[in-house]
Amino acid sequence: MAMNVGSEGDDEIMSQINTTPLVDVMLVLLIIFLITIPVVTTSIKVDLPKEKNMVRETKPENVIISVDVKGKIFLYDTPIKNSDDLLQRMKKFAVMKPQPEVQIRGDAKSDFESVGRVMYAVQRAGITKVGFITEPQ
Repeated sequence: MAMNVGSEGDDEIMSQINTTPLVDVMLVLLIIFLITIPVVTTSIKVDLPKEKNMVRETKPENVIISVDVKGKIFLYDTPIKNSDDLLQRMKKFAVMKPQPEVQIRGDAKSDFESVGRVMYAVQRAGITKVGFITEPQ
């Protein structure tokens, strides 16, 4: 191998790319990747659970309470007089084994007070599973 040692007054532009630092860096990166790849891949086989996003279906044991725009309360399709009447009816569902889930369908334009009264009556009756039914966007 020959080495070019220029003269003292020689200020020429070097037109060749020095690839030695590039090769050094690439070799270091290759060694790093070769070391870290076995660490990243695991050798233990694990069967992970599969998650499905399913639309909730109404079961016959679910109790559906609806609140319309005017604040009237309906148990299934039966109108309820007031929240005390709803409380008495919810106590019958609270003693069932297993306890049914109460699903509240509140109109978007109804007052929160009406839906709050329904939630309070359901809570006082001892129902532990309460959900809200909404429309997807």
